[in-house]
Amino acid sequence: MDDFDAKLLNLVQHDSRLTAEKLSAQVGLSATACQKRLKKLRDQGIIARDISVLSADAIGPRLTLIVEVSVEREHPDILDQFKRTMLKSPEVMQCYYVTGNADFIVILTARDMKDYEDFTRRYFFQNSNIQRFRTNVVMDDVKVSLAVPV
Repeated sequence: MDDFDAKLLNLVQHDSRLTAEKLSAQVGLSATACQKRLKKLRDQGIIARDISVLSADAIGPRLTLIVEVSVEREHPDILDQFKRTMLKSPEVMQCYYVTGNADFIVILTARDMKDYEDFTRRYFFQNSNIQRFRTNVVMDDVKVSLAVPV
């Protein structure tokens, strides 16, 4: 990866809809060269996905919750099962296996507290391998980003 790739990555992280011509003007390469480099970055897995970020306000009122989850014991089968379960849950936006006081940090969305209560019943209370969970409700989205400094 060189400086041109880094410039391209920084630009497309913030707006994946930039045309090759606009990228070309900002990076200093031809539009064709930009397209080829982006294809290579995608093929190499450096660009993992191109996504659309939705406006939460336009979708309707929703809560964002950050949940610390501790499992009963850190056995690989238990950890893997929890990971698979979180991957399948449409409410879960992000899930991290972490060190520290909890085993997982789960960031999810719910329409309201009743919706979240239903989630906890399905995924936490009915799972005998969950030791405890602690919930934080987001009051204000100060910064939301998946951008990685390049």
